[in-house]
Amino acid sequence: MNSIYYIAIEGVIGVGKTSLAKIISKKLSAKLLLEKPEENPFLDDFYRDTERYAFQTQIFFLLSRYRQQMELKQADLFSKLIVSDYMFQKDKLFASINLNEKEFSLYNSLYRLLEKNILKPDLVIYLQASVNRLMQNIKTRGRSYEKYIEPEYIESLIHVYNEFFFMYYDSPLLIINTEEIDFVNNENDLNDILKVINTPFEGTKYYKPVKRVLK
Repeated sequence: MNSIYYIAIEGVIGVGKTSLAKIISKKLSAKLLLEKPEENPFLDDFYRDTERYAFQTQIFFLLSRYRQQMELKQADLFSKLIVSDYMFQKDKLFASINLNEKEFSLYNSLYRLLEKNILKPDLVIYLQASVNRLMQNIKTRGRSYEKYIEPEYIESLIHVYNEFFFMYYDSPLLIINTEEIDFVNNENDLNDILKVINTPFEGTKYYKPVKRVLK
């Protein structure tokens, strides 16, 4: 049994994973573990020429995420609660649409070796949003390497994410549609989410925003 409680936040590019992870970690005084996509030297080239740079990009992400996860396993010496803006399995989801058949076969051999050592989250929060909302969020945050992202790519990601979480049973899963809430600017929405997080449950739970009467 793990001596830490590990919350992983997931969702497609631009859905607000990092924002929610930062807020929750602050509210709960938790250790924060964030992805660092900007450290991938192939990422900008990947979005310019996906076919040419997909394999290098994916392998870099796989190994960097693995290193972070190994650090996570040591974190229980210092922290009892950890919040992350990703889960390790996301890497394979991206690989499944970014790599060709031969590349994915080689990638998968390495992935299977590494995943044996990965710490399983105690709670996964899956954030959802429409393609239009995600594209707007991506445009608003203005990361240079994301300016080449097309709506079709986001649609593909939504599809593989939904398929994955439809069959996900490894830990409690909280699904939140971000179209209906604003956990960054609305304290009531954030507090509602925190209440759900702090209430143990099993299986899959769909978050329903609390309807408030205007006075």
